[in-house]
Amino acid sequence: MEKAIEVKGLRKSFKNTEVLKGVDLEVKPGEIFALLGSNGAGKTTMVRILATLLKPDGGKAVINGFEVAEQPEKVRHAISLTGQFAAVDEMLTGRENIIMIAKLRHLDHPRQIADDLLRRFGLTDAADRKPSTYSGGMRRRLDIALCLVGTPQIIFLDEPTTGLDPEARIEVWKIVKELASGGTTVFLTTQYLEEAEQLADQIAILQEGRIIAAGTLAELKKRFPQTKVEYVEKQPTLEEIFLAIIGNKEAI
Repeated sequence: MEKAIEVKGLRKSFKNTEVLKGVDLEVKPGEIFALLGSNGAGKTTMVRILATLLKPDGGKAVINGFEVAEQPEKVRHAISLTGQFAAVDEMLTGRENIIMIAKLRHLDHPRQIADDLLRRFGLTDAADRKPSTYSGGMRRRLDIALCLVGTPQIIFLDEPTTGLDPEARIEVWKIVKELASGGTTVFLTTQYLEEAEQLADQIAILQEGRIIAAGTLAELKKRFPQTKVEYVEKQPTLEEIFLAIIGNKEAI
C-alpha cells in the first residue's frame, strides 16, 4: 500500500538549537496519526515542514508521492492545514470565509460549496454572522470546514482542541472520526493523551526532536509490565460529570 506520508531522517535547526534530530515516521492513507509531545518537542516544526511552510535541513519527507522539498506545489494541492488557533477572517461572515477560500482554490460553484460545508458542520444558522460572535467550538468547526474546501486528501491538525471546553472538544473528535471514515488521512498533533487514545490509529511520541516510541495504542501498552487485575468501584471523571449535567439540565 502506498504511504500517505513518509518521513526519513528529517532534521531542522534554528540558530544553534536542533529541533528535529532525524525523525522517521510513516502514515497510511485514511488513518488518523497522532504525534504526541510536550511543548517544545518539535511537533509544530514537523507539521510546518510537511505542509511546505518550512524547509528541512536534512532528511526526506514525501506527501502523497511528492517530495516536500522538491515538489511543494503538488504537495499543497493534496493537503490542508489547521493550526492551533482558528485562522478565520473576522471581517467576513462564516459563509463569506468559505466562499473566499473556494475562490482562492479556483473551484466552481463556491456558494454551493459553502452551503454544503455549513450544513455539514452545523453552522447554517450562523452562516451570515461574523466569527467574532461564534463560540470557541463554532470557530473551530468553521476553521476545519475551511480546511476541507477542495476535498484535500491529507489534513494536518496542529493541536486542534487547544483552549476548547469539553463539549467543543468532543465535537471536534467527532468531526475527525468522520473525516477518517470518509477516507481522509488525518495527521494530528496534541498534548492531550486522552485525545490520542480516543482518535488515533497510530501514535508516535516525539521527545527532544526524536521519535522515542511508535505504534498502535495496544502495541504501546505492551511496553509496560502486565497489569494486575483489581476490582474497584469506578468513579465518574469530572468530564463525565460535566457532560452529564449539561446534557440533562433537570439534574442541576
